[in-house]
Amino acid sequence: MTDHRSVVVDDTQLVDVREPAEYASGTLDGAVNIPLGDLTERIGDLDANRRVVLLCRSGNRSSRAARHLVDAGFDDVVNLAGGVMAYTQEEQP
Repeated sequence: MTDHRSVVVDDTQLVDVREPAEYASGTLDGAVNIPLGDLTERIGDLDANRRVVLLCRSGNRSSRAARHLVDAGFDDVVNLAGGVMAYTQEEQP
């Protein structure tokens, strides 16, 4: 499991690729919502010269998004393994 704090640097773009209703139910602080289905048309919203950390519910959609960004020329792409589910479980005492 990758703790998001270990992959987020000062200039990180934190992107939640879930659908808007899922995003509205809770995400990580600072994450912007770009649903996986919109990623191709919104790729210009991201800076290819900065780290992108992708997240979703469990890590499946963000894994696909990460492959897409790497294929599009992004060099520093991180899939938050386990997604929001793993992170919220990690935060519980």
